[in-house]
Amino acid sequence: MTKETFATISASIPTLPGIYKYFDQSGELIYVGKAKHLRKRVSSYFNSQLPNQKTMELVKRIHQIEYTIVDNEADAFFLENSLIKEYLPHYNINLKDDKSYPYVVIKNESFPRVFFSRKKLKDGAQYFGPYTSIANVREMMDFIKLYFPLRTCKLHLSAANIQKKKFKVCLEYHLGNCKGPCEGLQDKTDYDDGIQQLIALLKGNLTPLMLHLKTAVKTHATNLEFEKAAMIQQKIESLQDYKARSTVVNTKTGTIDVFSILEEGNLAYVNYLAVNDGSIYRTKTIMLEKRLDESKEDVMCFAIAQLRNTFNSEANEIIIPFDIAYPDEKLIITIPKLGDKKKLLELSQKNVNYFKNELAAKKMLHVEDKTTEEINGILEQLQNSLQLHTLPVHIECFDNSNLHGTNAVAAMVCFKHGLPSKKDYRHFNIKTVEGIDDFASMKEVVHRRYARLIAEQSPIPSLIIIDGGKGQLGAAMESIRALDLVGKTTVVGLAKNKEEIFFPGDANSIELPWTSESLKLIRRIRDEVHRFGITHHRNKRSAAAIHTELESIVGIGPSTAALLLKTFKSVKKIKEQSLASIEQLIGKQKGKIVFEALQK
Repeated sequence: MTKETFATISASIPTLPGIYKYFDQSGELIYVGKAKHLRKRVSSYFNSQLPNQKTMELVKRIHQIEYTIVDNEADAFFLENSLIKEYLPHYNINLKDDKSYPYVVIKNESFPRVFFSRKKLKDGAQYFGPYTSIANVREMMDFIKLYFPLRTCKLHLSAANIQKKKFKVCLEYHLGNCKGPCEGLQDKTDYDDGIQQLIALLKGNLTPLMLHLKTAVKTHATNLEFEKAAMIQQKIESLQDYKARSTVVNTKTGTIDVFSILEEGNLAYVNYLAVNDGSIYRTKTIMLEKRLDESKEDVMCFAIAQLRNTFNSEANEIIIPFDIAYPDEKLIITIPKLGDKKKLLELSQKNVNYFKNELAAKKMLHVEDKTTEEINGILEQLQNSLQLHTLPVHIECFDNSNLHGTNAVAAMVCFKHGLPSKKDYRHFNIKTVEGIDDFASMKEVVHRRYARLIAEQSPIPSLIIIDGGKGQLGAAMESIRALDLVGKTTVVGLAKNKEEIFFPGDANSIELPWTSESLKLIRRIRDEVHRFGITHHRNKRSAAAIHTELESIVGIGPSTAALLLKTFKSVKKIKEQSLASIEQLIGKQKGKIVFEALQK
């Protein structure tokens, strides 16, 4: 749009606060902005000297202008953020790592169920989160199951259905995970009381929950209900332990959000800490790309609005390193100089520095942030270095793992177009080999892998890497020849120490240039197969050791050991349980045997 064209429409633009939208010739939304005075702000793009080349390019592409009037500048700010998040216009600040996160859901129903979900629906349910770590959500759900007996069934528990005795208690009731509201064994008042305690926990507000539980302990003790008092006291101790792990500052700091920023060229990194009663209960660092040389203050405002909206923040105070013109008048903005709030800001700054440095380290070996053309260039470099007949768009790598001949396993990772294809990763438990024999183990897993692909008529990789050098390469080739795959794929061995590459039958190795992108890709694949294999091997050893420790107790079999581990997660946590809680799970006779054995 030229200045002359704009002059014909400028008088029609309102002089009120609002947001403006720029569209290109194809009708695509390319920019969203906010303004206290729409006409003045939009006119500035056409009447004044533009600050940089990027803004000049934006103006050249403007074909159509639309605007929305709002009541005040604050409304304009939040509407702008909402539209940017929804449409991702090309010239606006770009949130690089936005994705979906899990929520804990309390269903809107009689005797509400509690579960986690990645989808937030408008179904009347209460959603808590989102949480940035699925592992943390699973740990939270395990804690809830252990200390808040709630139903998991989908039965329609209306008062009429319960009164008519339509339902019977299930296994969860007998395991102590549910109090049986389906049969009327738990009334709605008691169930809802548990839900309210759970809501306080999910909000990170443990103080009223702790007071409630301490009162309950005194009440049960007064009524000589010592077993119930002991169970609640155990819950209090677990909550105290949970709180102690996360408390970093004075508990009187209240509910606050902390933000810090680090800029590097056209990229900015913003860290967010959510704090309640001195405990950090959520942390997240995001990366943003500046498109029109936005100021540090503009980027911070944008990030704060995005993060507080994403994580449903209810804090009425934010801590930041410098002053900003944030439009929410109800929000208290603090720039601390000393004390606990200053410590929190410094901690946030450490997090944003660590995130940026870790990202830089990853990029040295990773290719996730490269363009398709750059990745193809790396694959072409690898093709030329290894003199492959085809571009290695499908690569698989094998590695063995064992400890003194026990729990022998192997791992295979798959990379497609230079990126990990994790759905194609495979673990192998060695089936036909006795003791330590890495060569025979490699022969077995390579044969199993490609016999299966042939049977399924699935594509065979263009490059197979055997981590371990000449011996294991020779063993793998026995299976490749047996399956008639010679000439249909390329198999190479990778020496463990020197990163030398061997071809079958060759006396000399190939050493790729130390700084080459193709070697970095091979290192990345090797490191990934090590990580994947070691994790599986460690889990298998741990599971074997844990089961052995429990099953060595006379009178305790595999099924009882499995039930204990499923409920309490580890032998350490089983040892921390009271006799009553163990007996409730596996019965008095076995419970006493386990309790006495583990106490010794």
